[in-house]
Amino acid sequence: MRLFIVLLLCACALPAWGLTIFTEDWPPITFQRNGVADGMAVAVVREIQARIRDGSEIEVVPWVRGYRELESTPNVMLFTVGRNEAREKLMTLVGPVAISQTVLLCRKGEAAALLALGPALYSRAVGAYRGSIFADTAAAAGFGEVDLAPTSQVSAQKLLAGRYDLWVEGGFVVGSVLKDIHQPADAVEVVKVLESLELYLAFSRGTSAKTIRRWYEALAAMKKDGSFRRIYNKWLPGDAPPMEMRQLGLTSSP
Repeated sequence: MRLFIVLLLCACALPAWGLTIFTEDWPPITFQRNGVADGMAVAVVREIQARIRDGSEIEVVPWVRGYRELESTPNVMLFTVGRNEAREKLMTLVGPVAISQTVLLCRKGEAAALLALGPALYSRAVGAYRGSIFADTAAAAGFGEVDLAPTSQVSAQKLLAGRYDLWVEGGFVVGSVLKDIHQPADAVEVVKVLESLELYLAFSRGTSAKTIRRWYEALAAMKKDGSFRRIYNKWLPGDAPPMEMRQLGLTSSP
C-alpha cells in the first residue's frame, strides 16, 4: 500500500504531456538542423513547452505525413498550419504565430508579360507543394491546373527549369527555398500577392480542452511579456509579429 501511494505521488509530480508534435521543413519558420528541429516557430513552441513543462519531442516530417496524423489521430499538434474555413472544421487552431503573404511567383523578368495576360493568366499551370494551403489558395483563386510537388524546393526547381511559369508559396520562405536549391534570391519575382495568411498551432480532434488551454495561455503570456516579439524579430527582423490571440475551430472535450 505504501509503495502504491509513493508511486501515485511521483506520477502526480511529473509534468503532464502526451502530445505528438510534428512540424515540417519550411525554413526559416520550421526546419531541421543536424537532426534537430529549429526555426522561428520551433523556438516559440519550445518556449511554450518550457513554461508548461511539456517534454514532447518535436519531429520534423514531410508535410503530408504530419497533416494526415493531425486529421486522424488524437493528441497530435502540427505547426505551422494556415487558417481557412475547411480546416477550422477539422482541428483546433491556437495563435497566430506568424502571418505570411501567399505570393504568386515567376522567373525573373517575366512578371509584366504574365500580368498582361489578364484573365488568361489563370489558365496557366501553377506549382505548389502537395497538401499545402498554398495549393488550395491557387485553386480558390481560379487556377485550373495546380501541379503538386512533394516539397517547396521541387516546386521552385520545376519553375526555374521551365516546367511551368508560376509558383505559389509563402512569401517569407522563398529566399530560404532558393538557397536550398543553390539559386540566387533574385531568380524569381512576385507576380501578385494572392492573400495574407495567418499561421497557427493546430491540435487534432480528441485533444483535451485542458491541454489546448495550457498552450493558449502560455502563448498569450509570451505575447504579453515580450518574449514572443523577441523570438519573432530574431528570425524575421523585417516583419511585424502578430500580437493578437485566437482559439478557432473545434471545441475540444475537457
